[in-house]
Amino acid sequence: MAAEPVRKPEHEEKPLEDTVVKIYRCSKVVKGGRRFSFAALVVVGDRAGNVGIGYGKANEVPLAVEKGMKDAKKSMHGVPLLERTIPHQVIGRFGATKIVLVPASPGTGVIAGSSARAVLEYAGVHDVLTKVYGSTAAKNVVKATLNGLLKLRNKETIEALRGVAIS
Repeated sequence: MAAEPVRKPEHEEKPLEDTVVKIYRCSKVVKGGRRFSFAALVVVGDRAGNVGIGYGKANEVPLAVEKGMKDAKKSMHGVPLLERTIPHQVIGRFGATKIVLVPASPGTGVIAGSSARAVLEYAGVHDVLTKVYGSTAAKNVVKATLNGLLKLRNKETIEALRGVAIS
């Protein structure tokens, strides 16, 4: 009696990966000295078009990271991709930060700073050029990058919105 081969589902979800972009340390002066608390900026994604950012605060680093991951998983967003890059140039803004995301030819890689790179790589973008203007604070750059990715539209979406076929 031969065992049947196990069939995997056609559309299997990729597991979520996460990375800590930055750890912030805050101190409060009390009678006995300084008390430290920590905050973690975390990016979570499946490297296939879904990405989320989270921010967690706690008295210890591992707890802050865990809270940040939980927050990021709650705020997952889908990003339209064109093969390995983005469909068109876009500008993301948050606070005093402005980031320009430009599609690049295959083999270019992710040309970005560490904060923007984390968001782009976990979203599944392999080839892109970026330039940050204004504030380069990690929180602002991460949020501006996500803002830019959420402004992206693929050809099918534009055709549906306009009601015409684009050649």
